[in-house]
Amino acid sequence: MERHTVDESTLGVTSIFRTTQEHAVVDHEVDADEEILVALGYKQEFKRDFTIWSCFGVSFSILGILPSIASTLTYNLAYVGQAGSVWGWIVASILIQFVALSMAELCSSMPTAGGLYYAAAVLAPEGWGPLAAWVTGWSNFLGQLTGPTSVGYALAYMILTAVSIGNPDYTIETWHIYLMLLAILFVSGLITMQATKIIGWINIVGTWVNLIALIIFVIWMPVGSINEPKTNSNKIVWTSEGIVNGTEWPTGFAFIMGFLSVIWTMSGYDAPFHLSEECGNANIAAPRAIVMTAQLGFYLGFPVILAIAYTVTNIQDVVASDLGQPMGALCLQVLGPRAGLAMFAINIVAQYCVELGCIIAGSRVIYAYSRDGALPGSRWWKQVNQYTQTPVNALWFDLGVNSLLGLLMFASPVAIGAVFSIGAIAQYTAFTIPIALRLTAASDKFRPGPWNLGRWSKPCGIISCTWVVFIIPVLCFPSVKGGDLNDLNMNYTCLIYGGVMLFAL
Repeated sequence: MERHTVDESTLGVTSIFRTTQEHAVVDHEVDADEEILVALGYKQEFKRDFTIWSCFGVSFSILGILPSIASTLTYNLAYVGQAGSVWGWIVASILIQFVALSMAELCSSMPTAGGLYYAAAVLAPEGWGPLAAWVTGWSNFLGQLTGPTSVGYALAYMILTAVSIGNPDYTIETWHIYLMLLAILFVSGLITMQATKIIGWINIVGTWVNLIALIIFVIWMPVGSINEPKTNSNKIVWTSEGIVNGTEWPTGFAFIMGFLSVIWTMSGYDAPFHLSEECGNANIAAPRAIVMTAQLGFYLGFPVILAIAYTVTNIQDVVASDLGQPMGALCLQVLGPRAGLAMFAINIVAQYCVELGCIIAGSRVIYAYSRDGALPGSRWWKQVNQYTQTPVNALWFDLGVNSLLGLLMFASPVAIGAVFSIGAIAQYTAFTIPIALRLTAASDKFRPGPWNLGRWSKPCGIISCTWVVFIIPVLCFPSVKGGDLNDLNMNYTCLIYGGVMLFAL
């Protein structure tokens, strides 16, 4: 077949070829999805077996509303109490929607696995593309890389906590948690290295597991409560009477610090962007999956927060329990030993589905960066397995690095806890850089895709950028200050995230 040129200017994409003044050339018949990918400068290597529902399944599994909230109760409930958690969810979730909408618009215009860092490179001012892409890429890489560690650590701790509830003589040791984390990563790797169609099916199952677990939790907690009265009063849940400042900062600042729980929970909706090269009708399906995930995360997370706020009786006993797992302590406090353990076990299953989604998304980010030679050893990590047609090497590299990150737990609980805030900060830094460039340097060269915000594009972008610039410094603060601050309760987010980024630069 004769070679022919692909004109990206007619396809509704914002391509790197606009800067180079070149065009892609193909020597075979291409469908609409492959033509768009070629116009962006990449060759089609994956099977497009993902649908909008498969993409949504992965991102919703990563969100894992119930287990994600369970993993971060220490931040919202401990910092600002019941009412602070409820209002914090509403405020932060609404602001996060603007970030998701702006990102979806970028995805429609540039549906590539690299996603955010490709967008930063294309939208940056002339000469600044490599730096913008590098900062965005490494931030996104850090966020994706720490996901399996933070989720896996919480999952390992949950499993061992369930064991200790069933066997009070058992004492959890740090090395037990680490070995459990390694086992989780290994088994998850065997599952997620399969073909795209199988992965899509697994994540649809994971979506249903998370949804069913959420419904059971929201109904069972208030109905099955062993306490009298079964639920707290509306004053405790909705008014200042229920705001309990658990930090040494002013109450208003503590309220904002509690947003970390919401931000960490609502940070997986970028997955469809990274899966767009495996998705049919990607420039419409992927952005829709992004928005669906963010919207449902908001709506479905709210009843979970309400169920917790209405049923918890003693916050201190939950967040400072000898179990070391706030959700486990909460379930026991509200439902009693047997029912509480059963509810906690359901949460563990849902948490594992989150782990699988995080590993899938992370492996695609590593593959995309390696394809462009951005990581050490890129020639190995960019290889696509001939049998499964998935980036198996990148996946196992991801899991290897996560097993090393898990060693932070031997330093202190605060050190491994920093992985949670690093993930949130790194992800939202990566989310925001291309959005900011879209509003400034690229305001005249951005070509909207078929899914776009129209006249609402700039207002959404401005709100999302303002929100992220405001919240990131707050998430770096420790909960204590002055003489109470020491090396065990310090917030190490700045050191770890900032150190890695400085080294990368």
